[in-house]
Amino acid sequence: MKQNYMENMNTNKDYIAIDIGASSGRLIHGYLEEGKIKLEEIHRFKNGFHFINQHERWDIDYLIREIFLGLEKAKRKGLDEVVIGIDTWAVDYVLLRENGEKIADPISYRDPRTKNVMPELFARVSKEKIYEKTGIQFLEFNTLYQLYAEDKNLLKKANKLLFIPDYIGYVLTGKKVTEVTNASTTQMLNLRAELFDDDLLNAINVQADLFPPLVDAGTRLGSVQEKWYDQYDIPKAEVVTVATHDTASAVLGVPSMNQNGTWAYISSGTWSLIGVESKVPINTPKAFENNFTNEWGAYGTYRFLKNIMGMWMVQEVKRLFKDGQYEFSEMAKEAMKTPFFESVIDINDPRFINPENMIDEIQKACDEENLPLPNTVGELTNCIYSSLAIAYASEIAHLNEITGKNIEELYIVGGGSNIDILNQLTADLANIKVYSGPNEATAIGNIIVQMIQSAEIKDIDEARKIIRNSFQIKKFNPVK
Repeated sequence: MKQNYMENMNTNKDYIAIDIGASSGRLIHGYLEEGKIKLEEIHRFKNGFHFINQHERWDIDYLIREIFLGLEKAKRKGLDEVVIGIDTWAVDYVLLRENGEKIADPISYRDPRTKNVMPELFARVSKEKIYEKTGIQFLEFNTLYQLYAEDKNLLKKANKLLFIPDYIGYVLTGKKVTEVTNASTTQMLNLRAELFDDDLLNAINVQADLFPPLVDAGTRLGSVQEKWYDQYDIPKAEVVTVATHDTASAVLGVPSMNQNGTWAYISSGTWSLIGVESKVPINTPKAFENNFTNEWGAYGTYRFLKNIMGMWMVQEVKRLFKDGQYEFSEMAKEAMKTPFFESVIDINDPRFINPENMIDEIQKACDEENLPLPNTVGELTNCIYSSLAIAYASEIAHLNEITGKNIEELYIVGGGSNIDILNQLTADLANIKVYSGPNEATAIGNIIVQMIQSAEIKDIDEARKIIRNSFQIKKFNPVK
């Protein structure tokens, strides 16, 4: 069973969300004022992987430095005492030596080392058995396949494995834990035993003691180590292990007041995660057939969802087209100059995970289907939006079929929630009411877990009411 690290802490009304995604990171100050959540961005920095030592790697030391720079900015703004929560992307990890030092910079999930690994592992443990045990969708970059492909000499040297947000928490506090919302994405946690599955660990030749104890979101991790105060002028800080997977935090930030469970969400960022919040896992044959996942959420929930490629493709088109001269808002306007749905691609084709050139890959996919080739930035963006809207509507239909519910409301949160034309296309195709915002749902979800742990907010139901009253939510009705 999960180890309980819960401790009472003194109420502290200044909170900092360290929210790091695949392309950028932020430190966001949050607090309650007159019953509303207020947010202030303190620090923003770029993130990305780079080809180093034969692999695409994250510069984790750079991320740590940026976090301390952000905390110094917080101190200069007058924040002398804060609570901190950390969320990042999932599945990637850091291997530690026995002395606690990292062995190497973590390899990105977009590294090609896991290509064609899945069939090899299925020869040891069947696909059906893996899904029955874990309820997690099959993605070639899941940690299960990363560890199967890992350098065996490095694994022999490793004393512990920490996922990215847990590693950052360890650097800050010196405490090693494995938070469950992130750990569940690995495809190695057993749904019923609530532990890493022995059969799956044996199949990849990994021992269970490689992982620190499992803890729930809302666990107090500890105080920032004294040594950091000698190196940086930062606030006195306590760290709470929030829902460390950014999608888990984003779902907590969904402002739904619907109590009958007939709402769904899309956490729209680098990936689009579309699903429902459930009190029980759904690992039925139909869920398996449609490759839905049961990632663990906070407060006894499961995120029953599907991964869709998301804004990564738009980000790549922006980067490549005329050296990034177009802003995302301009790309959306340009997309509206072309009729939608003339060029549509399979948005989840693995060819789009990390191609050499995203524009070329989109054009090749269209050419293979004898579709009009998108050439301008507007046509390329239009192609992606059209394909995303179709994928969203299709997965809403699958959710209705698998859960037996009729989804009435769709909440789109995160950075991609402000694309009005995509929201309207989705409402029309899925014939559903769409609500967009808040775009800072991940940071909000991070902060409300800190607030609940600090007893400023009672529970998630109260938190969602506060979120609804704190941020602008736009509504899109389907147009027949």
